[in-house]
Amino acid sequence: MSAEADLEDEQYAVRAGAGDDHAYSWLVARHQGAVYRYLVRMIRVPETARDLTQDTFLRAYQAIRAWRPEAKFRTWLFRIAHNLALDHLRRAGRVRMEPLESGLEIPDPAPGPERRLETAQRAHRLERALAAVAPAHREILLLREIEGMSYEDIARTLDLNPGTVRSRIARARAALLAALKD
Repeated sequence: MSAEADLEDEQYAVRAGAGDDHAYSWLVARHQGAVYRYLVRMIRVPETARDLTQDTFLRAYQAIRAWRPEAKFRTWLFRIAHNLALDHLRRAGRVRMEPLESGLEIPDPAPGPERRLETAQRAHRLERALAAVAPAHREILLLREIEGMSYEDIARTLDLNPGTVRSRIARARAALLAALKD
């Protein structure tokens, strides 16, 4: 996200913290898609991801007065989603796979059916490989590659040292590549 978007989030979060429900609704509308995408890829069950997305925004709403502008709102929000996902994964004891067709739309720039099939197969293979890597690797890849977070934002979201984030991303990419070869 850009610095302008972060500033806009901050302004709305300050207003929401002061009791402006419309400002909070704006924040929900802006971030709910990204939070859901992150959670559905972490949890692998769309219904559960929807519930956890709602829980994320409910917890954020309840704690918005505690949010401080030193922390980016998006980072703070993803930290809540991260904690809820980890709690769920711990309780569930395992990660389930969700077929690509039911939860992820991939735009198809190719005109022919063969190309669409090939694209869908590659995306499904990538989703399977992503599901096969450890949850800690999957979440760091999702935050970096899908959500486009900086190393510093990931470090704040996951409460890690930026150097640790860099090394975990390298290990996660290696694990993903290994899973793709299988």
